[in-house]
Amino acid sequence: MEELENQFSKIASILGDKSRAIILWSLLDGRAYTATELAISANISRQSASNHLTKLTEVQLLTVEKQGRHRYYKLANAKVAHVIESMASLISLTKEYKKTNAPKLTDFTYFRTCYDHIAGSVGVKITNALLNHKIIEVSGKDYKVTNSGKKWFNSLGIDIDAIKQKKRSFAFQCLDWSERKHHIAGALGASILETMIEKDWIRKKANSRELTMTSTGKKELKNRLNIDV
Repeated sequence: MEELENQFSKIASILGDKSRAIILWSLLDGRAYTATELAISANISRQSASNHLTKLTEVQLLTVEKQGRHRYYKLANAKVAHVIESMASLISLTKEYKKTNAPKLTDFTYFRTCYDHIAGSVGVKITNALLNHKIIEVSGKDYKVTNSGKKWFNSLGIDIDAIKQKKRSFAFQCLDWSERKHHIAGALGASILETMIEKDWIRKKANSRELTMTSTGKKELKNRLNIDV
């Protein structure tokens, strides 16, 4: 028990540093960055960023890959991303932020990525529509796809059986920090985002986690899920 407490304390202290928190937040777009790029993001020196990255890598919150002269850092896995995104929901518990007030609606809170899946107001809308149309169902803290849902996803070119074979969580409820509601994450959430990008329903904004919906995407979501975005 003492060893577990010590490990938890170590992780908590690492997450508590402002510069490391900014680095982790910057990596939520799912891409890999160099120490120099993350130093600029956190507004710290290259040497300081390297020290922070070493600590984050040691506790396996990040992974590093060497390519040529550069070393690229990214979040270790989707679980780390889920924890970082969910921690933002605690903002409402601070004295400076009243729980009854939702974050001001911006392009970022409206439509963005959370690691490798859709988040923000649009992410919650899509998830709720999938539930309302009985394409997915809540199962504990996860989601499961219904029989009719398999056919619906198949019409998009998403093979549910193939996704279930992946070595990661299939579909789980991810608390959206700006909406205070759940959106769909996991392998299924990632496949939804990937498929919509491939079909040009969604486009990523350069150097940002923000997403934009194309006219085709708006039309398809209206026809398939009866939602307006």
